Formats: sequence, structure tokens, C-alpha cells
Amino acid sequence: MGTNGDVGLLARFDVDIHTVAAAALGTLVRVRNGAGAGAGAVWHSDEDPATGHSLILTNAHVIGRRPPQVDLSDGRTFAATVVAADQGLDLAALRIDVAGLAAISLGDSRTLRPAQWVMAVGHPWGITGGLTAGVVIGSGRALPEMPLSEREWLALSLHLRPGHSGGPVVDAAGRLVGLNTVMVGPDVGLAVPVHVAKAFLKRALGAQAREGERAA
Repeated sequence: MGTNGDVGLLARFDVDIHTVAAAALGTLVRVRNGAGAGAGAVWHSDEDPATGHSLILTNAHVIGRRPPQVDLSDGRTFAATVVAADQGLDLAALRIDVAGLAAISLGDSRTLRPAQWVMAVGHPWGITGGLTAGVVIGSGRALPEMPLSEREWLALSLHLRPGHSGGPVVDAAGRLVGLNTVMVGPDVGLAVPVHVAKAFLKRALGAQAREGERAA
């Protein structure tokens, strides 16, 4: 039998997890490509509702060949423009014409250690806002038992399913540390670390800005 202290600890833990989950779900989107759907997270959103845009981060394999559609958590749907995509990193950035959305807080994937708690958010098997939790197995390139081991990964002990792809992996503080990408076993998932996503966006948006300057 647990003591009252144990019950109180579990209750506080439950409240804390609910708070983290609610924050992550508030930034979650569904990305539809005409043949299927995955997930994504609001990376940035302008404040001006008249002229602003929002930037969505997802997996490249989620966007497909057709212009993607983005469904927000409040039920609104927007046509998305593909700003940048990198098939090698399996990352894509989308822009939608809406401002004032809640953007996800960013963590540091390079500080993660084995056994740290994480939670993956997405739409597994079409279930909107499905969550699964587990711990970090390892990170980096030195993961010899993993496929595509030349790439940087977060290896996670949790259940990823179809529909999780592109959704956020968050730490205990609700900060984005990776993007759900691929299942490699019933209890192992791989995610693209957030520092890899930051570098991808910096290159992509910098190149876009330079193209704009040349066009002007």
C-alpha cells in the first residue's frame, strides 16, 4: 500500500505531465499531403494578424508531392507553402498565412542524457493529439545498431506509430528537443535533434533572404 505522501507525489506528477502535454498540444498541427497525414509543430508565428505568417516544422517525408494542407488544433485549415525541404535530414519548413499562433519552446538536444524522460506528440493511427512517453536511449552519430547511423539521431525508448512523424518530442519542461521521424522497433523510435533542425532552418531561411535581395 502506498502512503499518503506517495499518492501526493503521483498526483503532482500527473498535474505536471498534463501541463507539459497541454503546452505541446497547443503547438501541434496535422500536415496532410493528399495521400496521408503526419504531424508538425509551430516553430514561429508573427504577431500581426493582417500581414503575418507562421512557420511549421515537420518531416520532409510527411509533405508528399502535392501542396500540403495544415490543420490547426482549433479546427482551421490552411494551404501551406513549402519554404524548404531536405530529404537527407528528413526536415521540411512550411509557411501558412496566419499569425498569432502559439509557438513551441525550444530546448537543447545536445544536453540530453540517457534515461532522461521525454514525450512524443502526434496523430498515431489518425488519433488527434496522441501522446506517448519514454526515455532517451542515446544521441549523436555513434549509434551502431541504428539504421542510417551516419546521421545524428535521438534514439528514444517509446512507441512511435504512423501519424507521429513530424510531431514534437519534448523534454520534462515541455521544450522541443526533436522531431519524431521513424520507428526502428516496437519500443524504439528515432527523432531528428532540434539543434539539427535549427541549423537546417538557419541555412534555408538565410538562402531565401539572399535570393530575395538578388531579386530586388
